[in-house]
Amino acid sequence: MNFYQIFLPIATLVYLLLVFVLRSVILWKQTGVNPFVFGKTDKAHDYIGRVYKLMVLGTWISIGCYSFLPDQYHFLMPVDYLEHELLRLSGLILLVVSFLWTSIAQYQMSKSWRIGIDYDEKTELINHGLFNYSRNPIFLGVLISYLGTFLIIPNTLSFSVLFVTFITIQTQVRLEEEYLENVQGQDYLKYKAKVRRWL
Repeated sequence: MNFYQIFLPIATLVYLLLVFVLRSVILWKQTGVNPFVFGKTDKAHDYIGRVYKLMVLGTWISIGCYSFLPDQYHFLMPVDYLEHELLRLSGLILLVVSFLWTSIAQYQMSKSWRIGIDYDEKTELINHGLFNYSRNPIFLGVLISYLGTFLIIPNTLSFSVLFVTFITIQTQVRLEEEYLENVQGQDYLKYKAKVRRWL
């Protein structure tokens, strides 16, 4: 196994455990609120939650084939001309940056952090730290992580995951903006006028 075949599954597992699972447990213990608020209805918001789960599964299939089933990896149709050491190194750096960036943003969100939109609760509007530069630093961090994974293992599946996640997050962001405009009113509109959606 090469370095990336070892690094990628470990880094992805650590990312998911620390950024999502551990953070969810900490918030639940602090507030008694389950931060995972995607439901099982056929509404757009809940449908997005199911798409996210499929994208995580697709990522693990791509990484699993690359790291543990190299003889089967060709079935994912690798993009040969992108398999370059400089791009792999860039992907590795993006994964590290994504982890640090997302962790900081989650810490700054504190008790307001949710996975999805909690329509039954009004959380504090966060506009400091990284949120002073981006209205959606956590989503930006997630996109950077998928881009980093694609650069390390450029194949049809990893590209599809990146593309679908980008479209899905664009939709999720707009649903959240509509929600925040209704709940936070002028405070959010002023914040929205001052800070860009991404950077």
